[in-house]
Amino acid sequence: MSYGRQAAFWIAASLGLLLFLWLFRDILLPFIMGLALAYLLDPVADRLQRLGMNRLWATLAILVLSVVLFALALLVLVPVLGAQLMTFIARLPEHVTRLQELADKLFETRFSELLGGGDARTTIQQFAGQAASWLGAVVSSLWAGGRAVVNVVSLFVVTPVVAFYLLYDWDRMVAKIDDLLPRDHVGTIRELSRRIDRAMAGFVRGQFTVCILLGTFYAVGLSVVGLNFGVLIGSIAGIISFIPYVGTIVGFVLSVGVALVQFWPDWIWVAAVVGVFAVGQFIEGNILQPRLVGSSIGVHPVWLMFALFAFGSLFGFVGLLLAVPLTAALGVLVRFALERYQHSRIYWGHDRSEPGEPLT
Repeated sequence: MSYGRQAAFWIAASLGLLLFLWLFRDILLPFIMGLALAYLLDPVADRLQRLGMNRLWATLAILVLSVVLFALALLVLVPVLGAQLMTFIARLPEHVTRLQELADKLFETRFSELLGGGDARTTIQQFAGQAASWLGAVVSSLWAGGRAVVNVVSLFVVTPVVAFYLLYDWDRMVAKIDDLLPRDHVGTIRELSRRIDRAMAGFVRGQFTVCILLGTFYAVGLSVVGLNFGVLIGSIAGIISFIPYVGTIVGFVLSVGVALVQFWPDWIWVAAVVGVFAVGQFIEGNILQPRLVGSSIGVHPVWLMFALFAFGSLFGFVGLLLAVPLTAALGVLVRFALERYQHSRIYWGHDRSEPGEPLT
């Protein structure tokens, strides 16, 4: 098969995959979650097998323990987070008004004059009220919508079942796919697959751990300081930390805003809130990221943020879940294409490697 026909085949396959994801994006969530769970836990199952445990019992033990831990976390966190979220939305106009008052005092009303004098606070209050109403409507629709309820139920029913079968058959599925690879290019495809697996495993498993540890640190640290909504803000900052810089910025802005309203003029406690995020950033940048994630994904943070927003816009929450692994795979393929281009006749004027030569 010529290079042109191969390229046409893979482009058509990629477009078909994107079309499939777009058409079935509303029902894919439990299956994607099950696949992600199986991928995350496969190394644990392999380790238990090496210790002498049967694959079936290893799979059952891992999934039962994971489901129990997840259920306990939900029982503990969901009531607290739900209560804090509702209270935060209800108090949002009051908090914004208080921040405006502090800004007026700090800048001796210059900020208010720039916004239009005495009408500035009224405008901000109206904006805050509209924002609170919008947030309340969004939260209500998420919980009251029939599709959302179906998705939540399917996560607890379908996801464990999908994860069980995929985790139990993982090695056999990989072997079956390997048998279907074209023999002329099997070495190259295997090496590319290993590179993609290293990139995805290093980022997905490592970043998953980083998000949990950061969210726990922020939630505990802000609660110890005594910040209102500390658990909620810390959890949000940790959960969205898989988007580079966004989680920290959002958590920092929310926590400092709440701290100013709650503690001012006692600036020591405001500084303590800032200190929690400073310590969290130091731990993430110097300990967690280098040890758990490193530079394994090989994609610039700007491209990663673009992929997250693009896939999220096209496919919703399923797109957010798929953005990182697909970006990691695409990054490996692009680097491979650049390697082959730099050994091609187009680059040098003569061939420097055979098309089917395995990678080294």
